[in-house]
Amino acid sequence: MRLQFATVDVFTADQFSGNPLAVVLNADGLSTAQMQSIAAEFNLSETTFVLPPQDPAHTAAVRIFTPKGEMPFAGHPNVGTAFMLARAGASDGRAVAGDRVVFEEKAGLVAIEILKDGATVVGARLGAPQQLTVGAEVSSELVASACGLAIDDIATARHRPCIASCGAAFILAEVTSRAALAGAEAQADVFRREVAKQPAVSIMIYTQVDEADIDIRARMFSPHHNIPEDPATGSAAVALIGLLAHLRPEADLSLSKRIAQGVEMGRPSLLNAHAEKHNGVVTATFIGGRCVPVMTGSIELN
Repeated sequence: MRLQFATVDVFTADQFSGNPLAVVLNADGLSTAQMQSIAAEFNLSETTFVLPPQDPAHTAAVRIFTPKGEMPFAGHPNVGTAFMLARAGASDGRAVAGDRVVFEEKAGLVAIEILKDGATVVGARLGAPQQLTVGAEVSSELVASACGLAIDDIATARHRPCIASCGAAFILAEVTSRAALAGAEAQADVFRREVAKQPAVSIMIYTQVDEADIDIRARMFSPHHNIPEDPATGSAAVALIGLLAHLRPEADLSLSKRIAQGVEMGRPSLLNAHAEKHNGVVTATFIGGRCVPVMTGSIELN
């Protein structure tokens, strides 16, 4: 069996930056175990597998795997997969045209807008499949210990570290400065011993900045998934923009933020996040950005 794949750098306009993604374009017939083995072989933060949709009104079914397990939803895999299919103009022999695709995923339907520069496909923007949920608080001491920070580096004026999700759950914690953000380092033993006990086991830390083209700088650690640090995490970014909108006092709000991630690991990424809030409830969250293709190839399965 021969599988066709492509790789794409997501949330960037420059090759060899952003978050790399592998997309297996003809995954129909693969078992879950085979998908997991292929994702482990690529050893990227995520690999997607494109399958025929159950409902022909949708573009494709998409499954998302880290090197260690399957994800119900993730941001950069959706953005990168939509970009690749729109750029190819087809999926499983069916035309992909227009400015919108819909993927069937474990977390639900994911609607994605195709971003173009004239007639050229340059990126994608997705709406999260689930509304924001804000869960339990997590101790500042645990976040500081897991991220190699001092307790005073964790900011709590706006919110204490907490769990939030728009389809995938993360621990979100604000830090006091860009210097604190830059000094963080995931402590894998603390993640294994202590963070693993939490309902969410990946941590995004962030700090709000006043820069010309960036509003937030962030880092995301998930060593239990074989991702010591992720260059760009769309599913965490939609949870973060949702949380920030939730915390604002306005009952009705449109909130947009430009989030830089991956800078400290040499893979700078830029994520455009947006949230809509009506009558005090965050009703929708979005994440988007540019993409650039890198490689194409095939896999021979024995």
